[in-house]
This record gives sequence, structure tokens and C-alpha cells, in this order.
Amino acid sequence: MVNDKLKKINKEMKKLFAQFIEKESNKESLVTITRCEISSDRKNIDVLISVFPQDKEKQVIDFLDRRKWDARDYIKKKIQTRIIPFVHFKIDEGEKNRQKIDQLLNKV
Repeated sequence: MVNDKLKKINKEMKKLFAQFIEKESNKESLVTITRCEISSDRKNIDVLISVFPQDKEKQVIDFLDRRKWDARDYIKKKIQTRIIPFVHFKIDEGEKNRQKIDQLLNKV
């Protein structure tokens, strides 16, 4: 039951963070939310992203780190929950590795 509730919260948070990034970004790079991972106590959330082109990753993470309080306020206005988690934006290394494997397999 609790696990289903966390999955539902993760899904909703992913959608809301995607809306926030779409609204606030400068559209110079494509930013995709690959997944959200909320802690079991719901006080922290890791938002994992992929960025295209990859050379813009540092700029995007810097931008999102500067705007994480705005993102948290955006979430607070859009969702009714007792606890609004603290946001941590990270590059999804698993997705980068998957893309690299796909490239290698396509060469073979």
C-alpha cells in the first residue's frame, strides 16, 4: 500500500517537474525527466534528468540548482500533500549508459 502511494507520488511529481522545466527553460537544450525518486519519509526527492546535447548538462544542472526553490514552490501550488519534499536535480547516469549500449549494439 505504501509502495503504491510512493509510486503515485513519483509519477505526479515527474509530470509537475516536467511542466516546470518546460515553462522556465530557455529552450536551448532538450531536458527530459527520466524518473523521480522520493524518499520513504517524503522529505527529499531526486529528480533524474537527461539533457540533449550532452555538452549542456552542466549548464542545465546549474540552472535547475538555482531554481530548485522555485520548482518547490511550483509543486506546492499544484499538489496537495502534507510534506513538500526538498528537490535535488541529478543527471541520470543509467540512461546515459543505456544510450551508450544501444550505440554499441547498433554498430555490431
